[in-house]
Amino acid sequence: QVQLVESGGGLVQAGGSLRLSCAASGSIASINSMGWYRQAPGKEREFVANIFKYGTTNYADSVKGRFTISRDDAGNTLYLQMNSLKPEDTAVYYCNAHRVRTYFTPAYDYWGQGTQLTVSS
Repeated sequence: QVQLVESGGGLVQAGGSLRLSCAASGSIASINSMGWYRQAPGKEREFVANIFKYGTTNYADSVKGRFTISRDDAGNTLYLQMNSLKPEDTAVYYCNAHRVRTYFTPAYDYWGQGTQLTVSS
């Protein structure tokens, strides 16, 4: 089991910056990648960014050049630095940890409870 707790959301003006954090605990060694997703009101949850165990990162086109995903050396805390924020970035942001399938266990996605980001125009 993996537990994920997000923090750092809030209200910010357009053009501002904010950093989200996600504290991971439990069977972290089984996790292959961690990432951020977001869900705006009335919309489906969408991918924002992820980082793999050996450092490869991916970003949604909508956040490239503005958001940066990173983690601490121990791999216990995931971050999302968000710059040049836009009103359309307003959403609940969810931390995700993905466990790949092994001989003994199926693939599985763990989720945090979410943190609200509101960007005012």
